[in-house]
Amino acid sequence: MGAESVPRREVVTGQPRTGRGRPPRPRPPATDSAAPADDTAVTALMRRQLRAALTATALLVVSLGPLPVLLRLLPVTDTRQGVPLAVWLLLGVAPYPALLCAGAWYVHRAERNEGDVTAR
Repeated sequence: MGAESVPRREVVTGQPRTGRGRPPRPRPPATDSAAPADDTAVTALMRRQLRAALTATALLVVSLGPLPVLLRLLPVTDTRQGVPLAVWLLLGVAPYPALLCAGAWYVHRAERNEGDVTAR
């Protein structure tokens, strides 16, 4: 039995290259320029964000809260015959526009609150 040669392993080290073969440019250090100046501004921002979150939650409760009542009022057929199309639409389609609208409203409101405090 002869000694078989084992292929030599090579380790390549160096800076990762971008698409054109150049090393990536270093990023400048992040500054905290968007931070509010004092504690009262932070407290006011937190209260405004809490008010926006509670409003979004209330909108969702009002719009999706009656969903179980509507499902109870709709006639549901026997499980052997299947579920009516109206129930599938109510369960599968109706909640998503409400969730999407409430989420978009909340993100818009939160960004506006932060922009008001940081005076962008």
